[in-house]
Amino acid sequence: MERLIDLLGDPGTLAFAGVLVGILFGVTAQKSHFCLRASTVEVAESKFGPRLAVWLIAFTAALTLVQALVSLELLDLSEARAIASTGSLSGAIIGGAMFGIGMVFARGCASRLLVLASCGNLRALVTGLILTLVAQAAYTGVLSPAREAISGLWTISGGAERDLAEIMGFPPSVYSAVAAIGFVLSIVFALHRKVALAKIVTAAGVGGAVALGWFMTFSIAQASFEVVPVSSVTFTGPATDTLMALVAERNVVLSFGIGLVPGVAIGAAGSAIISGEWRIERFGSDTPMERYLVGAVLMGFGAMLAGGCAVGAGLSGGSALSLTAWLAVFFMWVGAIGTHRFLMRLPVLQHS
Repeated sequence: MERLIDLLGDPGTLAFAGVLVGILFGVTAQKSHFCLRASTVEVAESKFGPRLAVWLIAFTAALTLVQALVSLELLDLSEARAIASTGSLSGAIIGGAMFGIGMVFARGCASRLLVLASCGNLRALVTGLILTLVAQAAYTGVLSPAREAISGLWTISGGAERDLAEIMGFPPSVYSAVAAIGFVLSIVFALHRKVALAKIVTAAGVGGAVALGWFMTFSIAQASFEVVPVSSVTFTGPATDTLMALVAERNVVLSFGIGLVPGVAIGAAGSAIISGEWRIERFGSDTPMERYLVGAVLMGFGAMLAGGCAVGAGLSGGSALSLTAWLAVFFMWVGAIGTHRFLMRLPVLQHS
């Protein structure tokens, strides 16, 4: 790692790591059809099918690998933003619910939209751009006062108060062992639901990409003389950084997130092209644009409130045992399931 840092510098090494992790995530997410929204739809309809199995495999794989790295002292997440910084419980609850509602309307979360857009889906591309603009507005723009007001309603200090491992008091090996049991049970469930072996492997690869992201950024931080943020796969913040880098008249500051987004696009597009699944998809009468735009606005604002998207909070924050991340993803499920069940009662919107 030291040689790579000497060659590329800290920012370049982080961006390179982001590209590698992004390609792995893009390929595995495209192949496995990993999607939190699709999983919540199955639960809302009481089907408990293959999409749920794929999400459970990815989640438990990420949790198992990350906590195993922590127990082996190859990874320390105490300085990660998801643990160390002040957290917002109100943001996690309200933002998580908003994100869950939004992803049902937009038919995909932030990561799924990026994967679909890379495979030629113009609906996902437009929706993702609106989501990114709203997220930027919520972070530093006209929506930031509203975000700060909601986030400030109920906060907790960073450190032990935000770390589920500290709150529960068990050693990391216990969490990795319990997660490993969950991983095995998820595979059994997937096999029972006749999920193809390739999808099982690639779903585990999604979780592996999250663990690799944590490990690589931590390794760079350990080898660097500068302060390097320890992070993993998330999309709302990196997507806004990437968009601003493309349109702003300033020097681009390389980072893990700047490398991650194009890496995912390369991986997903390459996988779709090789498998013959790349094709242009547009808005139509059965896919009204206004529904997607409403979903994009809710997800963009909700993600900034919740401290991450379905992957940033759900997999990355969840695998780090961040209290606010677990709370956020729980309310993403609640918001999505409740919204889908509501829409099921409205025949006009049911198939939109």
